[in-house]
Amino acid sequence: MLKKERYRLLIDYFTEHFPEPETELAYTNPYELILAVVLSAQCTDKRVNMVTPALFEAYPTPEHLAAATPEEIFPYIKSISYPNNKAKHLAGLGKMLVEQFSSEVPSTVEELVKLPGVGRKTANVIVSVIWNQPAMAVDTHVFRVSKRLGLVTKTAKTPLEVEKQLVSNLPQDLVSRAHHWLILHGRYICVSRRPKCEECPLTHFCAFFQKNFPNIPDDPENKLGGL
Repeated sequence: MLKKERYRLLIDYFTEHFPEPETELAYTNPYELILAVVLSAQCTDKRVNMVTPALFEAYPTPEHLAAATPEEIFPYIKSISYPNNKAKHLAGLGKMLVEQFSSEVPSTVEELVKLPGVGRKTANVIVSVIWNQPAMAVDTHVFRVSKRLGLVTKTAKTPLEVEKQLVSNLPQDLVSRAHHWLILHGRYICVSRRPKCEECPLTHFCAFFQKNFPNIPDDPENKLGGL
């Protein structure tokens, strides 16, 4: 199957079944989202959503966060992965937002990656979710799913290579939505250790499925039975 056809089938399925996907992180403004995304690195959204209400209440603005020390922030995020480093990141992020960005979350990837704890993936999430820019944040889910489905080449070894291939093959107005489609599919169906192919509605164009289960007929109606 040609790559172009895989993209068409992906878009057809998700635009019908999940036309308006959203991040599972809870937030009410760009400032809260960037804190949540920084905390979500190597941590589940569910866990992040458990700690952010108290964090947002204690530090409701960049000015409040800028005035805090990592030691003061730590108790609010101690159940998050790597809390010591992330407490330092948040303290530095608050100061930089106030001192260099007039307490506003930047709207470009180039500016966002200057902030402590913000890499390209986090920056892409912010510009995609908040400003609906055609940015593709490649986390472990997006990386895994895009390769299994055959949306990117086997030679794409880095998140940036995967990002470039996905963006170049998707319509610009769908890139931000496709980011969520791939993440959610990887989080709940195309999981890392044993993908739930028996539940997956995408097996009829999935390169991984076609390679590993060649004797099971493709079934776009998702009536595969047990594998």
